[in-house]
Amino acid sequence: MARFKYSGRTRKGKKSGVINASSKREAILQLRGDGIKVVEIKEIAETIMTKDLAIGNPVKLQDIVIYLRQFSTLIKAGVTIVDATNILAMQTDSKKLSAALKDIENELRQGQPFSDAAEKHKKIFEPMFINMVRAGEAGGNMEETLERLAEHFEKQHHTRQKIQSAMAYPVVVGVIAISVIIFLLVSVVPTFVGMFEDFGAELPAITQFVLDSSEFTQAYWWLILLLVIGIIVGIKLLNNDKRTKYHMDLIKLKLPLFGKMLQKAALARMTRTLSSLFSSGVPILQALLIVENVVENEVISRVIRYSREELSRGRSLTGPMMEHWAFPPLTTQMISIGEETGSLDAMLSKVAEFYEKEVDNSTDKLKSLIEPLMIVFLAGIVGVIVLAIMVPMFDMFNHIG
Repeated sequence: MARFKYSGRTRKGKKSGVINASSKREAILQLRGDGIKVVEIKEIAETIMTKDLAIGNPVKLQDIVIYLRQFSTLIKAGVTIVDATNILAMQTDSKKLSAALKDIENELRQGQPFSDAAEKHKKIFEPMFINMVRAGEAGGNMEETLERLAEHFEKQHHTRQKIQSAMAYPVVVGVIAISVIIFLLVSVVPTFVGMFEDFGAELPAITQFVLDSSEFTQAYWWLILLLVIGIIVGIKLLNNDKRTKYHMDLIKLKLPLFGKMLQKAALARMTRTLSSLFSSGVPILQALLIVENVVENEVISRVIRYSREELSRGRSLTGPMMEHWAFPPLTTQMISIGEETGSLDAMLSKVAEFYEKEVDNSTDKLKSLIEPLMIVFLAGIVGVIVLAIMVPMFDMFNHIG
């Protein structure tokens, strides 16, 4: 989406500013819709300072949830899709979502279906959203579809928040621990170096190790910083490649403490998304293809791909799932029953609810377990450094005595 600088007139006088639009014509149409008669308009060249940078979806999941709830309410109240889109474009706090909705509004006024207009903003509206809306348009049940979408994204947001809160605690404590270690090695330990050199006696191995670590940290702090940045960038790059992402996701699922929780979260997302798509009338093979791309775990994604291929050959959906350790018997049996009884969407919804509750319980237990472990870890590291300083000082006092 391009940025345009404009100057124009309103009933109150002159007005100028910047507007986001996909073309110059659309920018003029937007301004006219806002009651501004354009005098001059030109595109602003993108630079590092003016370009909007975003990683992943530029709109927060919480903003999507609020938007869908409000959209559903307006449609139920009898407001047209065009007017509802216009209202929500002005009301949302997300600038990216607002710009996208204004663009969608222009497309709607030109006769485009909402799903086609939304599909032009794939970074904001994922394939699941677009396909469910398209199915709702075809079936004439947009109200029900929007309600189902809002419920889906609310539950997804709740599960993601639970996972993030469980993962955040050890990360925060880890950062604090590293900061304390660096502070002790750089500021505290060097004050004792001269004292130990004057003492002249052989230092204990633990003290010598701490002194060497302090010297290294002071001399090569920049190398440690580059190493940390390199690791973070490396993980990001590896996650962008499906072959390496598979192995990284496999490691995540095998992690002690966290692995089971991440597995349950992935299964909850998979079954919830598939249930929402299937119940909205999206064909099962197309729904599986969408889930394969949005499940966010390459291990689970590969199994879904094999299941889709098996289903396209006329075989059972659950065959590849039953053979893979990442899918517990509960999941495969419930899906299998759903296939046989023709109630696959209901069974998938029950499985999703089960795993969402399991994620809630797992995160609560994990946080209560990690808290004392991290405190012991932090105390142990600080204790080792303090002990390394105190042991030779006791020897010095004994010699003086």
